[in-house]
Parts: sequence; C-alpha cells; structure tokens
Amino acid sequence: MSPVLTVPPARRRTTAVAALVTGAALVLGACSGSPTDASPGPASTQRPVIDAAKVAPPAPVVPPRWPLTGVAAAEVSARPALAIKIENSGESRPQTGLDQADVVWEQVVEGGISRFVAIYQSQVPAEVGPIRSVRPMDPAIAAPTHGLIAFSGGQQQFVQDLKNAGLQTVSMDAGAGGFYRKKGVAPAPHNVYGTPQAFWDQADDGHSAAPATQFVIARTAEKATAVVAGGVSSTVAVRLSGSALPTWTWDAGTGTWLRAEGTAPAMLRSGARIAAANVVTLSVRLVDSGTRDPAGNPVPETVLEGTGEATVSSGGHTVTGTWTKTGTDAVLALTTADGAVLSLAPGITWVELVPRDSGAVTIS
Repeated sequence: MSPVLTVPPARRRTTAVAALVTGAALVLGACSGSPTDASPGPASTQRPVIDAAKVAPPAPVVPPRWPLTGVAAAEVSARPALAIKIENSGESRPQTGLDQADVVWEQVVEGGISRFVAIYQSQVPAEVGPIRSVRPMDPAIAAPTHGLIAFSGGQQQFVQDLKNAGLQTVSMDAGAGGFYRKKGVAPAPHNVYGTPQAFWDQADDGHSAAPATQFVIARTAEKATAVVAGGVSSTVAVRLSGSALPTWTWDAGTGTWLRAEGTAPAMLRSGARIAAANVVTLSVRLVDSGTRDPAGNPVPETVLEGTGEATVSSGGHTVTGTWTKTGTDAVLALTTADGAVLSLAPGITWVELVPRDSGAVTIS
C-alpha cells in the first residue's frame, strides 16, 4: 500500500497563494496579447492610417519641349534665338544649313527676289550661308525672340531699327567674328558664310535667355488645327513675285512639306531637300520703304503689323484663318475663322509673307 503524503497547514496556505498568483499572471498575459495580435502596441511601432481616396496621384512626367518647334527632348538648352539673313537668289543656291532652322521667314526684296530670315535655337549647324544684308521688315520678324540677328551688312537705318527693337546685332561689316568668304561656291557677294556657334558666343547678358514660344504648337501632329479642322491638301503654291514662286508639296512618306523653287526641287548643299512640318502664309501689305539699294532699286517692305488673312498647312491638310500682330516686338497670333487659337504641328515652320495685292496662294 502506497504511503499517503500529508502537507502541513502552513505549507498548504503558501502553496495556495502561489497558485493564485500564477493563475492571475496567466489571465493577464492572455488579455494583453502578443506582438502579432491586432491590438495596438507601443506608440513607436504604430503605423498611420492612410485614406486612399485622399492620396493625390503622381504628377505625369511631361518632357521639355523646344520653344520654337514644340518638339519634345530629354534636355532643352537655354541658348537664345539666333536669326540669320540667308540669300535666295539663283546665284546663292544651293544654301547651307537651312534645314536646321526652327523657323524660316521668306520675304520679297528688291528686284522681286526673295530672302530668308532663318531662326535657330534647337539645332547648331556647323555652317550657314550665304549670308546677306538686312531689310526694313526684319525687326518685326526677329524682335519677338529677343535674341541675336547675324547679317553681312545693311543700310544704317535698317541696322539701327534692329537695335531699337531690342535685338543684338552681329554684323560682318561692323567687324563681328564668325564670318568668312567661302571659296568655290559663288562670286562675291554671294559667298559670305558663317559659324553659328561663333555668333552665339558673342551674346551679351541681355540676349542670353531662351526665346518665348512664337506659335501655339499642338502636342502631336494629329492634334494640329489643320489636321483636325482643315481640308485635305497636297500642294501649297505661293506667288511672292513674278520670279519668286515657291511650291510646297505634301509627302506622306516623310510626313513633311517638300519645297520647290518653281518646278525645281529646293535642295541644299548637303544634298537634303528643304522640308517643313508647317507652311504658314500671311497676306501682308507691300509698300515702298522710301530707300534704295546700292544699284538704285527701290527697297520694298512687307508690313508685319495689324491683321490679315492666313493659311496654315500641317499634316497634308490646310485651314484658313487670321493673323494678328499688335507691334514690332509682339508675338504673331494665329486664329481660326471663329476666333479660336490655331495650333501648328511640332517641327520646323516656314512662313511666307505674301504681298496682298500682287501675290497669291493656291491650295490644291
């Protein structure tokens, strides 16, 4: 028979108390939970509650765009706009560097020939030419860019008008660097060429900022006003004078308008053909400037101030509208027939200044 263990009374009381304490500790431990329970722990480990409905979505990444072309780029330089006077007589062709201009303006000068104001900013050609002298309408063309204008020379009144319009002049006749006569291309005066980077290097502090946008440019070619609301067109034939007859033909393969001088393709010395994403025609008044060239011919002026009819051709389509310019340094505004802003396609733009009384534009 097994022996019976007997606990003395005092020891029984101690054992009972210990049991009660141990039970209470177990109960408290169960109530307090563990670090993996849903109940909150110390303040340092608590996570804030986020209301997903109030969290703003991240801002879209919008690539920068070149101000004069609207073309997106990974990086956009802050260099100023550089306007260069380029000749377009028969002796001057083929030219160099015109295909790298952001905007080219074509104007009638004495004798009925045309001359260009090519404005550069997004590209830096190694060479441009042939470079010629300025004319009275150049301040209204270049002043809105607040940059530089390079030229071979010009009447003192015309040069002073450029300065008065806020432009920095870079003149070969005044001794500016970057100009040279190129051998083997044409006799003087059709052989003056220049290095655009050398012109940019002469920019002073007041003419070192990037230009403002000169046209409203759609984000994509498909959203340009002419494509959205214009009629289908394949050819823009322009009559500036009896001898200046540029024609632009839409080429779907390259997505550009290709230029011809009359019926001959307009080629550059590099072998490239002149092309543009947009062709803009402006109906302007042609007046006598009251001055004459060295040969005694009256120098005409296309008046680029006020308002007039316009056409814009982009993406194989053309829309008609109105141009408005309130002053020499004001940016040109293009609007549709109902007054809405007229947008261009991203890319190179050529602007034709068409004499209102003697010129013509034929869209086909």
